[in-house]
Amino acid sequence: MNERVGPIKQREKAYARFTKHLLARDVRPGQFVSQRELVELTGMPLGAIREIIPRLEVEGLIKTVPQRGMQVAHVDFDLIREAFQFRLFLEREAVAVFTREASDAELAALRAEHEAILAEALSPEPAADLEDRAQMLDWGLHDRIIDSLGNSIISKAYRVNSIKQRLIAQERSRIVGRVVPVMREHLEVVTAMQARDGAAAVDAITRHIAMARELILRV
Repeated sequence: MNERVGPIKQREKAYARFTKHLLARDVRPGQFVSQRELVELTGMPLGAIREIIPRLEVEGLIKTVPQRGMQVAHVDFDLIREAFQFRLFLEREAVAVFTREASDAELAALRAEHEAILAEALSPEPAADLEDRAQMLDWGLHDRIIDSLGNSIISKAYRVNSIKQRLIAQERSRIVGRVVPVMREHLEVVTAMQARDGAAAVDAITRHIAMARELILRV
């Protein structure tokens, strides 16, 4: 058992480094890459890279194209449709659970964080890093709602889908220029959760996700 700790850690580190570089746009959706290039990119040994390739293929983050090599997931209509459908199915159920089980203090903290970002966005001179902080708050709320289920299988599957969502956002649209509407959409969800109205929270998060999908498809 102990002799597997090293390889497992290397494999997980290689995966983490690949996804980090993917989200940093060091490799781009649709780009072809070789195992050697992944070694150079991640700084990990070839053995670790070879071990994560089947996982990346299963997760749909890369695919092997005959006679061409490995291709990073390409952002197209099918990826957008499937990623948003998967997200919607999970988040609708999760937000209903979170509405029932989140503490008053946690919900109050979420409201305060969103109201602070919204107030800054509406101010005459918001900080230069406002959109980055708003983006992290956006992603963080959705991750927290999913994690409230206490189901590691769902959380892991959601994280993989989140990588795809972030690839889509990088190619199509992030929160840039939309801090105010996104924070207001989130506050509608938080308001429903504070009222312990699960149905209203589900409706609010459905509208929020549908709006994000619509804006991306317009691009």
